[in-house]
Amino acid sequence: MSEEPRQEPKQEPRQGPELARAAVEAALAKHRAKPRRKQVTEQQVRRRGGYTGPGPDPRDPQPFGDVLQRLVKQRGWQRPTAEAKVFGEWAQVVGEDVAAHCRPLKLEQGELTVEAESTAWATQLRMLAGKLLARIAGEVGHNVVTKLHIQGPTTPSWSRGPRRIRGRGPRDTYG
Repeated sequence: MSEEPRQEPKQEPRQGPELARAAVEAALAKHRAKPRRKQVTEQQVRRRGGYTGPGPDPRDPQPFGDVLQRLVKQRGWQRPTAEAKVFGEWAQVVGEDVAAHCRPLKLEQGELTVEAESTAWATQLRMLAGKLLARIAGEVGHNVVTKLHIQGPTTPSWSRGPRRIRGRGPRDTYG
């Protein structure tokens, strides 16, 4: 007995919906053959550095001013920042009209030295010293400036140096 090779019936090429159905079944079979991955929770995604979700997250971009303010607070730089504000924002701290006629020179141990543009303004500022201190305290904080030292305009002094003579100095310029 001889075995005859079996011949399979020839199939006609699939067309139309049958071709589409065969393609879908082949894709599903391939998908089912793949090993399944474990479902990942949102907590695990966050821990690995993935997406943050709809709520605020510490990794979200922050405004620069907020980051700087937090750094100043962490490092304890509140007092130096307040002292710098006295000089940097002088017009806002004391007011435009007063700032136009005087300027801060130095701040040491709570005493602010202010130079007025004229002796009349120096006198005026001495009378306003209490109000200026209150306004400065309101803008930059309490106990940053505790005392004002107001001086008039300064002129060159002729009384210093290794060689000097008594007198008022050159009179043709100052006198």
